[in-house]
Amino acid sequence: MALSFCGNDRGSNAYSVDNGVLDNGCFVDALNLVPHVFLLFITFPILFIGWGSQSSKVQIHHNTWLHFPGHNLRWILTFTLLFVHVCEIAEGIVSNTQMESNHLHLFMPALMGFIAATTSVVYYHNIETANFPKLLLALFIYWILAFITKMIKLWKFAEASLGVQHLRFCITALLVVLYGLLMAVEINVIRVRKYVFFANPQRVKPPEDLQDLGVRFLQPFVNLLSKATYWWMNPLIIGAHKRPIELKKIGKLPIAMRALTNYLRLKDSYEEQRNTEDPEKSPSIWKSMYRAFGGSILLSSTFRYMADLLGFAGPLCISGIVEHLNNSTEIDKTNKTGNMTFGVYFMSSTELLQNTSVLAVLLFLALVLQRTFLQASYYVTIETGINLRGALLAMIYNKILRLSTSNMSMGEMTLGQINNLVAIETNQLMWFLFLCPNLWAMPVQIIMGVILLYYLLGDSALIGAGVILLLAPVQYLIATKLADTQKSTLDYSTDRLKKTTEILKGIKLLKLYAWENIFCDRVEETRGKELTSLKTFALYTSMSIFLNAAIPIAAVLATFVTHAYIEEVRLSPAKAFASLALFHILVTPLFLLSTVVRFAVKALVSVQKLSEFLQSDEIGDDSWRNGDMSMPLEVGKKYKYQGDTKAINRKGRYRMDNYEQPMRRQLRPTETEDVAVQVNDGFFTWGSNLSTLSDINIRIPTGQLTMIVGQVGCGKSSLLLAMLGEMQTISGKVFWSNKNRYSVAYATQKSWLLNATVEENITFGSPFNKQRYKAVIDACSLQPDIDLLPFGDQTEIGERGINLSGGQRQRICVARALYQNTNIVFLDDPFSALDIHLSDHLMQEGILKFLQDDKRTLVLVTHKLQYLIHADWIIAMKDGSVLREGTLKDIQTHDVELYEHWKTLMNRHDQELEKDTELESQTTLERKTLRRAFYSREAKNQIDDEDEEEEVEEDEDDNMSTTTSRRSKIPWKMCCRYLSSGGFLMVFLMVSSKLAKHSVMVAIDYWLAAWTSSNQIPADYFVNGTNYTKNYDATQIAEHRSYVPVFIILCGAAIALCLITSLTVEFLGVAAATNLHHDLLNKIIHAPIRFFDVTPLGQILNRFSADTNIIDQHIPPTLESLTRSTLLCLSAIGVIAFVTPAFLIALVPLAVAFYFIQKYFRVASKDLQDLDDSTQLPLLCHFSETAEGLTTIRAFRHEARFKQRMLELTDTNNTAYLFLSAANRWLEVRTDYLGAVIVLTAAVAAIWTSSQSGLVGLGLTYALTVTNYLNWVVRNLADLEVQMAAVKKVNSFLSTESENYEGSMDVSQVPEDWPQHGEIKIHDLCVRYDCLLKPVLKHVNAHINPGQKVGICGRTGSGKSSLSLAFFNMVDVFEGKIVIDGIDICKLPLQTLRSRLSIILQDPVLFSGSIRLNLDPECTCSDDRLWEALEIAQLKNMVKALPGGLDAVVTEGGENFSVGQRQLFCLARAFVRKSSILIMDEATASIDMATENILQKVVMTAFADRTVVTIAHLVSSILEAEQVLVFSSGILVECDSAPNLLAQEDSLFSILVRTHK
Repeated sequence: MALSFCGNDRGSNAYSVDNGVLDNGCFVDALNLVPHVFLLFITFPILFIGWGSQSSKVQIHHNTWLHFPGHNLRWILTFTLLFVHVCEIAEGIVSNTQMESNHLHLFMPALMGFIAATTSVVYYHNIETANFPKLLLALFIYWILAFITKMIKLWKFAEASLGVQHLRFCITALLVVLYGLLMAVEINVIRVRKYVFFANPQRVKPPEDLQDLGVRFLQPFVNLLSKATYWWMNPLIIGAHKRPIELKKIGKLPIAMRALTNYLRLKDSYEEQRNTEDPEKSPSIWKSMYRAFGGSILLSSTFRYMADLLGFAGPLCISGIVEHLNNSTEIDKTNKTGNMTFGVYFMSSTELLQNTSVLAVLLFLALVLQRTFLQASYYVTIETGINLRGALLAMIYNKILRLSTSNMSMGEMTLGQINNLVAIETNQLMWFLFLCPNLWAMPVQIIMGVILLYYLLGDSALIGAGVILLLAPVQYLIATKLADTQKSTLDYSTDRLKKTTEILKGIKLLKLYAWENIFCDRVEETRGKELTSLKTFALYTSMSIFLNAAIPIAAVLATFVTHAYIEEVRLSPAKAFASLALFHILVTPLFLLSTVVRFAVKALVSVQKLSEFLQSDEIGDDSWRNGDMSMPLEVGKKYKYQGDTKAINRKGRYRMDNYEQPMRRQLRPTETEDVAVQVNDGFFTWGSNLSTLSDINIRIPTGQLTMIVGQVGCGKSSLLLAMLGEMQTISGKVFWSNKNRYSVAYATQKSWLLNATVEENITFGSPFNKQRYKAVIDACSLQPDIDLLPFGDQTEIGERGINLSGGQRQRICVARALYQNTNIVFLDDPFSALDIHLSDHLMQEGILKFLQDDKRTLVLVTHKLQYLIHADWIIAMKDGSVLREGTLKDIQTHDVELYEHWKTLMNRHDQELEKDTELESQTTLERKTLRRAFYSREAKNQIDDEDEEEEVEEDEDDNMSTTTSRRSKIPWKMCCRYLSSGGFLMVFLMVSSKLAKHSVMVAIDYWLAAWTSSNQIPADYFVNGTNYTKNYDATQIAEHRSYVPVFIILCGAAIALCLITSLTVEFLGVAAATNLHHDLLNKIIHAPIRFFDVTPLGQILNRFSADTNIIDQHIPPTLESLTRSTLLCLSAIGVIAFVTPAFLIALVPLAVAFYFIQKYFRVASKDLQDLDDSTQLPLLCHFSETAEGLTTIRAFRHEARFKQRMLELTDTNNTAYLFLSAANRWLEVRTDYLGAVIVLTAAVAAIWTSSQSGLVGLGLTYALTVTNYLNWVVRNLADLEVQMAAVKKVNSFLSTESENYEGSMDVSQVPEDWPQHGEIKIHDLCVRYDCLLKPVLKHVNAHINPGQKVGICGRTGSGKSSLSLAFFNMVDVFEGKIVIDGIDICKLPLQTLRSRLSIILQDPVLFSGSIRLNLDPECTCSDDRLWEALEIAQLKNMVKALPGGLDAVVTEGGENFSVGQRQLFCLARAFVRKSSILIMDEATASIDMATENILQKVVMTAFADRTVVTIAHLVSSILEAEQVLVFSSGILVECDSAPNLLAQEDSLFSILVRTHK
């Protein structure tokens, strides 16, 4: 019988038990089977019957929620046990080959042990899930039995004097130890849980996180195997294919990872350092980071070291396999008998490792383990990094809430700096943490690698390593250069964006003046600089890529060539390919090291900035709100206080010192409860040594209206802030009565809105009360504005929402203060941005009625003196001190002068009031602009929706399958679009050079295989005498060296090709970026004006900022990496298939697996990436919002609510980021395991087909590289897919229609001085904005004589402005014509037409640059002409006073001039262009009376001989016109001179005049 359990060798008596039962080795082995069989018998029924009865008791949404004590230890021990069993099986099988007949007892028990161990862990997992520890007894018994049987075996071995030199002895000893440890773990579970032998077992609840159903991030709670392979992510990633991942799906973070938890950890370790030594010394952030997160980093580093050490198993196993492939059969059988005991063979461990199959399995296990450890290390660092970032954000936020106001206002801490801290510095530190284990792992890896190389190749290895080490600094240099170039690119692109934004904001003006090309060239010029910088960037990037690819080739070349010339020993294939694999391993750390060092430097800078920020001044503590405690007086010691303090004028305007300071009446409040706030002898400062407010003694009476008045810059706002404790106190006290101190509402002068709905902005965290809300909105007359918003008061406003005008913003802020149910309300100049009607309404309805009814204490800072009559108490300020305090009556009797002064000011106010009623109020104007903004946007939205619908309708059967297939499709069309914009020559160069490079790389390795395995010396040559050998050696060495030249040539070619490929890819990217941006800019600038009405500005700007940035900088490296890793994998698979064709059979299932992994991953990754991006923005906005509204938040005492919001936003963003990185780990673990399987199959195929050893080495080396590159293929595919969306968006704009610039007439046919006279004839004119829309002007006929002054009027939306656009051919004239001086304007080229007419628009537009650029960008006029124009516009003196005169700077949007001045510049601009027709489109709508008078005067004098068409928003401004055209809904209804029309009572014109419209 061939298969007997104890074998039946001749002469052996396998089944005899004469010497005693236990002395029969076979019986002992049989005894070892007993525990395993016992376990299988007991557990299988339990496992299969299931836990139906049990699990119903425990309703919890996760299947793994509880860990028994020693959970991880048990898993680790079990895995070790499994590994030892594998060794035991291998040893048994190999020993069995040495016997005459098959001895099953050598490997059968081991196999059963393996099955039993696997069962034990499955069984344990199920028990743990069901929380039914009683069943663990079965395992306990199993461990005891197994321990006893193995002990017997070991004892018998020791008796037969077998020792450590025999492998089976070692394995048995290890098993004894493992079973003993597992027994101990089991006893520990009994000890802790007391589930048996104890009276009261312990009841256990699941961890807090898992009781909360919202927690979906299960990494900390699942068992070890699931942790290592990210198995728990499967449902999420596969589910993403059916429906997109939303925020709901990823739930909340576990408590340990929340920002708050980590903030407390970091803060504690930060504060601990404070109290120990001297208090002045600032705590070190590095130390606190180490104390808070050091443990995790150590864990990660441990994983990393283990992975790196296991990484070297690959090359060593390859060398073993290749070496033993030929001589595996002839293991010397001479010493067999020496090791026979118990009638079986005992082998040493080295013998086992000479078996190639064993080596293949070992290689597979080493790879799997190495990859698992590596991913675990990555995961731990990333989790730690995210925790650190959360903690730092919370720390920064808490500091922001405590920053002293003077820091913000005196410019020590700008918003930009704070935003940088949040967006850049914290991320730098996070990235540093991700990479920091590399800092100490890499040197070890490099040293180990060099030692191994030296062991394989001797001295020549040092030369190769030397090449690598010499080139590493070069890489570091390139890396730093890259960072610098990126900075300069960023500067240029910011500049370009600024210019683009300006063009887009002023596009209407540019088109009307035909200047778009001039300004387009300005952008192109900046873009040119940016591209030069990008080219440098591309050059450095390609150098870096080139070095990365070329270093290993150069090192291999140097090593092998020197080895051929200096070493006596021939290079065997085993050594050659092992060292090749080692070189591949060495390159990665060296390449990464430069990056890591760069990040370390950046991290040092970031920490420096952070600690400076954390050390900056804070606001005083809350003692100021306590009635009895004074502000700390020690502050006063810092300042030498001079008696005659001058007020620092913070607004920077001049002060009027026109009256003396009279004696001040001392007011001591008799009863403190009547006083809400009281200041005694207050001296306050904004942080410099001069006090801003001096000698303040005031009281604010409870429940009354107190007004604070005074000139601009006399310290009114500062007084409010001083009472709120925002200023630094030099001396004096602020008292708050007890019930008021936590109850303040405050509206600042500069309105501050949250990025939230209107309703949220007004309620501001208070409970919603419908009645009150309605009352507040009416008081602030916000209803009409809310009605205009697309979603009413649920519309998002603020930075990211809709832009409201100043007045609307201010009214919302006032509404917020009124709505809060607080005892005290501070309003800081709430009327500043409102017109008279609104101010009155707000005063009457809001302040007097609403607040007085509530008996709230009200402090109002105002410039509107006409309201003083309503005040119960008045505080008059001057130059930072109180001038008068009392009721109006007091002041009237005691300070007549002041009262008279006020009276004259009030009269002036009254006159303005009369004027103001004539004007169309500012509010109606604001509402008009709002309405315009919306109508255009809604139209755009409809168009957008239609696009989306079309996309959906492409697939008729829009069921699940089509949506999923669309989500997993790769956007090939966009890739083609991108490549084609790079130019076909570049694409061809790239493809061909890539293919050539990879072919040459394969050729090098193939040549190496041929060279090393060329006729190896047979052994019997050495027997026949020495001199024969010497001759042989000479010819042999000559032949050996004949391979060298080809090798050198191939390596040289490869290095050259590396350079070419890296350059072509990068410059292909630059070419594509250049062309796409150029096309986009030209398309958009020449688009019809309608395009800008319907496309939101933000959307267009996004194409120029984010999308252009992706196309410029992100796509090229992704494309490069993708093509490289794909080609590497393909060439590797090709080589393996060539070496062992049998491998192709195994390739099919592997390819299928790979296809599904990448398909699922790409979809999920894209969703998670979107989530990460979309959750980052609100977080950054929240930070900048808080920094802007600090005073408001602190006055309202809402710090806690804002902190809570920040923590929520941080956690949401961190959740998305964690899931994204876990998904990346999910992918990498799977592709790595696939890679390991590829290596295993390649090795097994090679061993069984036993092909030529050199080629086997080649195949295995290639198989090893696949594991590294498979996941990069998928990651890059996913990235490219996300990035191609940018190309798609840009491409969608490239299809917009341009305006027709040509016209049917040639420029030469138009007279030079046309239009000479300015005669305009309008024939049957019909105009529409778009062919889909209704006409806005219908059949208009009119005739305007040369030099006539014409007025056009009509109600809002009657088509007045459309007519002005029709003169410039900016709208679609689809019937009729306009003839100017005998030429039909529709036939003219647009450039000609628009450059010969002038227009002044309602909104004055100025561009950043010089005054000259704004008046005459074409640079065609002389300076005299420009000065003349400025003189006419009455700006000459002002411009002369500016530094630089005509070349004086104009800031963005002309912000450094007032609105009136800007409008006058526009007038000058129109005058510079001496055209005989001037059109004024509501030019006086947004300016004050004085400027309007100047305008009217200039039009009458300077433009006396020209035709002037005025479109009036106020009828009063065209009463002198020689001809008036009155429009009503697109139809010209009246046309006559103004007096004639006024004479007709029922004419529309006279009705308009009467109603002031």
